[in-house]
Amino acid sequence: MTEVRFMHFLAYFMKASSKNSVLAIFKHFYFVILTNYKIKSMKRLPGLVLFFLVFIHSFYSDAQSTNIDSAQGPPLNWFLLDPEADKMQGVSIEKAYQSLLKGKPSKKVIVAVIDTGVDIDHDDLKDNIWTNTLEVAGNGLDDDKNGYIDDVHGWNFIGGKTGSTVNDHAEVTREYLRLKPIYENTTKANKKDKTGIAYWEKVKTKYENDSKANQKNLDEYTQQLNLYVNALITIDYYDSLIRSKTGLKQITLKEIDALEASTDTLLMAKKTLQSVYQSLEPETELGAFLAELEMHVIGLGDYVEHLQAAVKSYDLSYNPREVVGDNINNVDERYYGNNDVNDASKHGTHVAGIIAANRNNAVGMKGVADNVLIMPIRVVPSSGDERDKDVANGILYAVDNGAQVINMSFGKYFSPNKEVVEKAIRYAEQKGVLLVHAAGNDGDDIDVKDHFPVPQYSNGKVANNWLEIGASSWGEGKDFVADFSNFGKKTVDVFSPGTSIYATIPGNEYESLQGTSMATPVVSGIAAILLGYFPTLNANDVKEILLQSTRKFDGLKVSKPGSSDEIDFSQLSKSGGLVNAYEAVKLASTWKRTEGKK
Repeated sequence: MTEVRFMHFLAYFMKASSKNSVLAIFKHFYFVILTNYKIKSMKRLPGLVLFFLVFIHSFYSDAQSTNIDSAQGPPLNWFLLDPEADKMQGVSIEKAYQSLLKGKPSKKVIVAVIDTGVDIDHDDLKDNIWTNTLEVAGNGLDDDKNGYIDDVHGWNFIGGKTGSTVNDHAEVTREYLRLKPIYENTTKANKKDKTGIAYWEKVKTKYENDSKANQKNLDEYTQQLNLYVNALITIDYYDSLIRSKTGLKQITLKEIDALEASTDTLLMAKKTLQSVYQSLEPETELGAFLAELEMHVIGLGDYVEHLQAAVKSYDLSYNPREVVGDNINNVDERYYGNNDVNDASKHGTHVAGIIAANRNNAVGMKGVADNVLIMPIRVVPSSGDERDKDVANGILYAVDNGAQVINMSFGKYFSPNKEVVEKAIRYAEQKGVLLVHAAGNDGDDIDVKDHFPVPQYSNGKVANNWLEIGASSWGEGKDFVADFSNFGKKTVDVFSPGTSIYATIPGNEYESLQGTSMATPVVSGIAAILLGYFPTLNANDVKEILLQSTRKFDGLKVSKPGSSDEIDFSQLSKSGGLVNAYEAVKLASTWKRTEGKK
């Protein structure tokens, strides 16, 4: 799947909002200490705490400049705004509603979100969730005879009678398991099968490298988490000790300085907390510092859990698919899974919010489209890779149940059953359904490196109903393109905002995330606007309108993702531009279909 989790963590880890932000302080603790100091015993913690505090003080001036930069970050809705009116590198959605669409009628458009699931009870989404009106909820019958029992709000292709496959193998692990018995001993393999042997070597190398890298990351971040937890415990203990001696509920530097240290423990507490205050304002209340430190520890702990799941996805003894109960070797199997479409992580809910968060309830955020229904289809595990079989069935389900746009914010670098996905893509094309796919987050040129699924058929033709999306940033100049985004002059169609995107997550919460996974639903939402306000348009029309109406940047040099080189922005995609809702709506209002196109 599209891995945005590491970037999510870094965005959380690096943010800082004020001069005395502990996150800014710990940013330098991470870079300076944790990358250079190997901790062998937590018993050495008091000394380590003092060591860390020295670095806090030494690097605080730099942390302060980081805080200033962060404070100048974009508004939460920046991606909806206009470059001229709002001075933001957004896609002019609000401008389109205010000046071109105000008072105009539109029809409902169903957008399928093939992802990790969607929190269908979220206050900002619940009014915009698709309902299968032909199905009677909870009666255990397939009322509409579509093969799926009680599919009231969509379907879960990674579920079974006893739950769901939350975590799965990476595709490279599945390929390694499949090919190892055939090619591990080359004397048994068909020596004439040079293509097969070369593919096996590619899979073997990637599996071994990726599994080692993930385990290394887990070990390092677990070590870091242990250090932070112990630092938190130590400082909290000293804070409690001094408060008990002074009788104060809250203490600042003034009370710490006035403390008479009658024991070695009190002296250590006094010196430690005085050192903490060297990097804080003297009037800062220590409890607030500890609360923010605790929040940071929770965030780091969440990331360690993600890494644990990632390591599991390379475990050869793990059997993640057992709960589903399907025949994994039958890629043509259609009817399996369950009706639990709720989000197992936050990825799918975030994607859905970008497209369809309620624009009229004055809370949370505004989605891109104002008259859509989200059809949740669950095929993407929280960790590991989606399976070709599930992707194909997700597309087929969406098409058969009325979706006009399918958002696919996922991807992987191996596709052993590409043919079954190809059939589903062809079916969607025949039915006039637009597929919008994330280009990926590895800074790769996907003109030369595969990132599946792809719109290329085995006969060499390309699906006309496909849009491949790269991610832009809210920055300007060389920082205009997200440094993680995949790109390709032949394969990526258009760029769209994909950094610092504020949207829904489960539990009526909101969060800013980044990735081509976030850029893709912006385009899906604009496509839904065009289909809703101009219902005579078809998928091919919408694709052409979106490409022809992009905002161009003549001569703009940007940092090439994945390198330190600079490149003209126009060379990163087919259109050479950034999607723009205002220009797309304006073009749609005068659109005349090219003769011969359906």
